[in-house]
Amino acid sequence: MVENIQLRVEPSIAASQLRLIEMVSSKLGIDANRITDVIITRRSIDARQRKVAVELGLRVYIDEKPDNTSLCVPETFHKLSSDAPEAIVVGAGPAGLFAALRLIQLGISPIVLERGKNVDDRRKDMALIAREGKVDSDSNYCFGEGGAGAYSDGKLYTRSKKRGSISTVLNILCQHGADESILIDAHPHIGTDKLPEVIKAMRKTIESCGGKALFSTKMTDLITEDDKVVGVETTSGTFYGPVILATGHSARDVYHNLLSKKINIEPKGIAVGVRLEHPQHLIDTIRYHNPAGRGKYLPPAEYTLLTRVDNRAVYSFCMCPGGFIIPAASAPGQIVVNGMSPSNRGTKWANSGMVVEVLPEDIVDSPDEPELKVMRFQEKIEKTFFEDGDGSQNAPAQRMTDFVNERQSSTLPATSYAPGIHSARIDKLLPGPVSSRLRKGFDEFGRKNRGFLTSEATVIGCETRTSAPVRVVRDDETLQSLSHANLFPCGEGAGYAGGIVSAAVDGMRCAEALAKILNKY
Repeated sequence: MVENIQLRVEPSIAASQLRLIEMVSSKLGIDANRITDVIITRRSIDARQRKVAVELGLRVYIDEKPDNTSLCVPETFHKLSSDAPEAIVVGAGPAGLFAALRLIQLGISPIVLERGKNVDDRRKDMALIAREGKVDSDSNYCFGEGGAGAYSDGKLYTRSKKRGSISTVLNILCQHGADESILIDAHPHIGTDKLPEVIKAMRKTIESCGGKALFSTKMTDLITEDDKVVGVETTSGTFYGPVILATGHSARDVYHNLLSKKINIEPKGIAVGVRLEHPQHLIDTIRYHNPAGRGKYLPPAEYTLLTRVDNRAVYSFCMCPGGFIIPAASAPGQIVVNGMSPSNRGTKWANSGMVVEVLPEDIVDSPDEPELKVMRFQEKIEKTFFEDGDGSQNAPAQRMTDFVNERQSSTLPATSYAPGIHSARIDKLLPGPVSSRLRKGFDEFGRKNRGFLTSEATVIGCETRTSAPVRVVRDDETLQSLSHANLFPCGEGAGYAGGIVSAAVDGMRCAEALAKILNKY
């Protein structure tokens, strides 16, 4: 017999199988010796009260042993036939990889074109950014196999309600090497140290089934005939077929190309601000209501903060407990920062983006190319932060309290940011409305979370790549470009996703839409 039950327990009980069996025995009113196994199927931490609890979903086996304790339900990928039709997938981030896998399931051979290098060779270029401040425009934290998601933490939590199976995404990640905890935890996380191997395994599945993955192959032009896309020009040659465009939120050259080809695009709102770094122990004491911190049984604490200031959202973004801040510029002459965590979330720092909503109507821009005005706003901020420094990736920084009080920091705390930081007036480097709203937001967050607003915390700038500054307009039903058939704008770069999972879901949806035009779905 199998029972599925819910339990709310202390963290120490959640960490002990024997104590869990005792609790289950008591709840069900049966002899503990009859319980052959207890498997956790869902886990979340409730830290709203002073006494922190763990909410568990449990599968309880009584008088029988489970045939299989794995929670992963793997997907099937068959080898493609030699005459399978081909489709082009531009970009090997989450949207592109999951689109390619879904195309294979639908009998279509994907040709994945990635401007950057494979996930292993990317590491060398990213190391050069930190050590020498050298940014390769095609191989960095944004471009390369796995896209921006490969080296940006691997958080898999999404609030997206779009059509598509989140569980399918998580199961595919598991069957390619991710820990099964991502199927259990309310806020699943793979870790930047483990995600690259998962991505490599996904690519190997694509190749073993007959698909292709070509690296250092940058799309230079879309090939159009009348109002239809028929292929792409790249640095490695010409490829023909319908196109899934999954180039990520930082491919600014792609947006210029789309505009030149008269493909329908529009400016999209983004969020702009800083990375805020605290000692992790301080966040633990605040979130777990305990001066001693998280103790033995709780993970590094997370937070999610949101308010509205002067009719715009101010909020935390991509919070990385036990993580570090990274240089995320995608071209020379930029300073951009992001955050990530290893799988154990084991560093002594916590960081998150702290950003302010910016809408297209907030930006006064020249009438030329109005579709790109938000992108130009983004670029200007990144250039301003770069020009404040010494020409490297050493980033402007300010103590949190000094930012709020509009003064220079005479000293700065230690930081996880490898290229280093220097004292600067970030409150002046940011656009005035952004800086003003962020200061008021920090003040409110500090009032509601005692100890959060502190001189021990550092703001490091700038954080601008929260989402794409452009939306490639597509038909809601067919998912094709509103102006050009056979082009499927996809994922975060096209303005239809906001993270690994939602990008993956959108990639699979675009693959299914493409298959329909080939009468394969």
